[in-house]
Parts: sequence; structure tokens; C-alpha cells
Amino acid sequence: MARNEALIQALRAAVTAAPANAALRKHLGDLLLEAGDFVAATQEYRQALDAAPEDIEIKLALAAGYFHQGKAEVALVILEELLRAPTPAAEVLLLAARVYLQTGAEVQAAQAYQQAVAQNPSVADAALEAQLRAPAPATAATSPSTEAAAALFGAPAEAATLPPGSAVERPSITFANVGGMEELKEEIRMKIIYPLTNPELYKAYGKRAGGGILMYGPPGCGKTFLARATAGEVHANFISVGLHDILDMWLGNSEKNLHEVFVLARKVAPCVLFFDEVDALGASRTDLRHSAGRHVINQFLSELDGVDTSNEGVLILAATNAPWHLDPAFRRPGRFDRVLFVPPPDAPARSAILQLHLAGKPTDRLDFGRLARMTEGFSGADLMGVVDQAVERRLREALRSGKPTPVTMGDLQEAVKQATPTVQEWFATAKNYAIYANEGGAYDDVLEHLKRLRM
Repeated sequence: MARNEALIQALRAAVTAAPANAALRKHLGDLLLEAGDFVAATQEYRQALDAAPEDIEIKLALAAGYFHQGKAEVALVILEELLRAPTPAAEVLLLAARVYLQTGAEVQAAQAYQQAVAQNPSVADAALEAQLRAPAPATAATSPSTEAAAALFGAPAEAATLPPGSAVERPSITFANVGGMEELKEEIRMKIIYPLTNPELYKAYGKRAGGGILMYGPPGCGKTFLARATAGEVHANFISVGLHDILDMWLGNSEKNLHEVFVLARKVAPCVLFFDEVDALGASRTDLRHSAGRHVINQFLSELDGVDTSNEGVLILAATNAPWHLDPAFRRPGRFDRVLFVPPPDAPARSAILQLHLAGKPTDRLDFGRLARMTEGFSGADLMGVVDQAVERRLREALRSGKPTPVTMGDLQEAVKQATPTVQEWFATAKNYAIYANEGGAYDDVLEHLKRLRM
């Protein structure tokens, strides 16, 4: 280990002296990978690939680096390119087997492993072989070999088996799980869902599947839930992107991270790509003092436009609590050209949310219609807080008596009296923008909602 550490330090010095030497960086990355420093190894491989973008061994090493970090979906993006070769190397097939196994795609993993060993018996791995389950029996339409070949050489993303908790999800919720908000759901159907379910009709009018929707409104009102339900409605993959996934302290890394997210979304299309707190990534460039933020915005706009690669089948949703801070360029046609106001839930939605949070808990004769009327202006998060307060009240009583008792209307009414809607501060800010900075009627929906609330 000491010898390797000394060699790593020597190679670091050599790379500093010759930063464009891809072979040196590859060697350094290999030693770091062997030492278990997977993040540092991946960084070296990425820089080596910048110097030698067509080097297959570096691409394979980079995929291995991501695999060891648990980023199987990112590793697959790289491996899929290598697997398109007429005869992929045994080492490529072996790593593909490991990655497929990590994502839960046992059939593809088994077939990739079999091909690797058939090509080069020396790559056989008894431990990996023991982990692989037997492939599922063939059906009349698809045999295991053709299924594996499709998966290895360009299977439709809909057929992929996606692991829970990975970067790519396959949501099970749909619009049926979203109470109320019918106008919002219909807008999303027109922009995102109908182009997928009625492609020929949309093509006749020159409309393509894809594009962006920007949702804005007070926090805690279900913007993220609505985006996830959109993906479930069309049985599409779902990628949720937060600030921590993109922003990086090192110059240029944020743009690379953003590009990799779009690459992954295109690979697993049809896919709903959701950006939360998008105003932090796309703040108005007139407000930015540093050029680094401008570069991220320019990269974001380039990806939205699909300058280098088509975004066909990539359905882009974004959410923000502060749309007035978003750069105006994001609202041009082809980008976030549909802007939707997501208000606090209406009465049917409040009733549905309360029923959802109380499901499975002991209750006694609850009037959800009355509770919905009492909670006008409450966000979904506020309603969850009301239920928590009522449940804690019953729990304290149960701890004293040793016997659980049901949640009653009285418990919930008392919790509502003690709660204050958290959206009031947001509407106070939004009102100023809606009145004094409403160019082109951008915030007319906010004004209409304020009239209904008599604010």
C-alpha cells in the first residue's frame, strides 16, 4: 500500500507537469480506483477522456468508476456506446453484466456475462456468477437471447428495469392520485401527455413530443408530486434534479453535471426530467455578478434547445417559488414556453389530502368536507402539519392511558385553529410582482387567486 501511495503521488506530480497526457491520467485513475478512491479516479478518467475522447479503454474505466460509486445509470450511458461496437470487448460485456445486475436487470446481466465468457474464458468470475439468477423463461414473442440482445444493443427504455432509489425512477402514481387541480392537469395533458398518446395527430399539425412546462407557486403545494404523477400517467421514466446534483464549486463542473443529466434523460426517453428550484440554476443573468453562473445558464439554454442532440421524448418540467428571478430567456418558445400557476389546493384537493394522510390511522366520524372548508388557503404541507398535530394529541393521551383512541373531528379542528397557513408570506411578495411587474400578463393567475381570497 505504501508503494502504491508513493506511486500515486509521483503520478500526480507527473500529471501536473503534463495535464494533457491521457495515458498518465488513465494510469493514475487506475491506481486510485484500486485504492478505493472512486470519486478521484472518476475525475482523472474524465479529464483523460477530454484529452483522448475516442479512447475505448478510458471510456470503460470511466464507466467502472461510476459503477463503483453506485451510479449505475450513468455507467450504462457510457457502456451503451461501447456495446454498439460490432464485437464488444469481453471486459465491456463483463462490466455491463455487473451494472445490469446492480440495476436489477438480471436477464440482461446473465446474457452479458455469458457473452463475455464465451468471447474470453479468462474473464470468468465465480462470485459474479453466483449472484446471477437464472434468466426468466422465454415467451412466444421474445426469447432470453433476443431480449438480452435488445437490452445490450439499444432496447427501448420502457423495458428497462429501474432500481428504487436510483437516479431514474418509474413512478406508480398518476393523476388519479392528485386531488383537484383539473385545469392544471389538462394543461399538462395538452403539452406533454397527448403528444405521446396521440403522436400521429400531433405530427399532422407539426407538433412534436417534448418541450417544457414551468410550474410556479407557493411552497408545499404539490409541484413535485404533480411532476411525478405526470411521469406515471404516461408510464415514462422520471429524473428529479436538485441543486446538489448540478452545482459544483469547481469551474466547469456544474455545466458538465447539467449536460450529463440531459444525456441520461435522452438515453432513457420517454422521460420526464424535473428541475426543482429552477430559479437557482437559471437566475436572471442581469442579477449575476460572476461569469460562472452565466455559463451554467447558457449551458442550460443550450440543452433545452437540443443544439447538439434532439430532446425528442424528453418532457421537461420545472418548479420555482420565485419565477420573477428566472432569466426571461427560459420562457421563449421551445423552452419553458408554458408557465402554470400552482395555487394552494382547492376544497376537493384539501379533502383528498387529508384523507390520504389519515389513511390507516384510527379515526372516528370525520367530516372531510367540513375540514376542507375550514382550511381555505392551506398548502399540502400545512395540511400534513394539521394531521400530525391531531395525531400527536391522541398519541399523548394513549401514552397516559395505555390504550389507543381514534382521531376525532375535535382533534383536527383544534389543530386547524392553532395552524397558520404558510403561503401568506409568499402571496404578499407575489402580490407586489403581480401588480407592479406583470409584463405581458405573466402573473394574471396570481391576481385572480388573490381576488378569490380577497387579499
